[in-house]
Amino acid sequence: MRHAPLLYDSPAAWEAAPSRRVALFGMSGLGKTHLASLLREAGGWFHYSVDYRIGTRYMGELIADSFKREAMKVPHLAHLLRSDSIYIASNITFHNLAPLSTYLGKPGDPEKGGLPIAEYRRRQAEHEESEISALLDAPKFIAKAEEIYGYPHFVCDTGGSICEVVDPHDPDDRVLQALAGAMLLVWIEGSEAHREELTRRFRRAPKPMAYQPAFLTETWQAYLAETGCAEAQVDPDAFAVYAYGRALAHRQPRYAAMARHWGVTVTAEEAAGVTDEAAFVALVARALERAQP
Repeated sequence: MRHAPLLYDSPAAWEAAPSRRVALFGMSGLGKTHLASLLREAGGWFHYSVDYRIGTRYMGELIADSFKREAMKVPHLAHLLRSDSIYIASNITFHNLAPLSTYLGKPGDPEKGGLPIAEYRRRQAEHEESEISALLDAPKFIAKAEEIYGYPHFVCDTGGSICEVVDPHDPDDRVLQALAGAMLLVWIEGSEAHREELTRRFRRAPKPMAYQPAFLTETWQAYLAETGCAEAQVDPDAFAVYAYGRALAHRQPRYAAMARHWGVTVTAEEAAGVTDEAAFVALVARALERAQP
């Protein structure tokens, strides 16, 4: 059962639309940013990155302040900061979101770069609030993109944690209502092989993640119970890998419900085969065809 009508009610309506608007969602690493960048480079498409918006509009000051706190621990840099002789800011780009992920951090042993769990939860809450705000901003940018820059088409590159801040089963979810009313939601669905490859990559380079508070609490307590570690002894990377595996299983049904109730689905294999704008338009048309009752 759909909770909102699709913005384009048929493949023909999508293909003939003078303004095509989509929001891509799914696990990080399956092609959202690749497709969004491809469309931007094709011309005619405004690329709205939710993570970039979070890191600049909503958490930019928090990120810069964290850098300044670290700099103040170095006497020479502290003197330069106090005298306004240096300027510290993050340099977030669509393809480099390291300042945001570094600020989020990982919980665990401070000697290994971890954060106390209370501080980690606080930063998670900041990110959740910022992500909701950035998602709600997306429809507003559709008008801006056309009126200011003259872009007829719009692609919203959502973060992998979108499923953590919405309730796909609630027809009154304000974020999904706003997105589905302005864009076609497109899930990039990975296979079991994709999930195994994502896990292999993550083990090589564990990264900070954003989680639902309830999921984080359950996962943190489970990790402590299984390992027998005290909170301050947790290896941040080991916990990140442990939590990532659980997050894959946690998020998959939530993404599926988002697609079932609010959007359409394409596979990661299909997305990987897109090489130009025409191929993307054809891909979405096929997804709409599959979604027909």
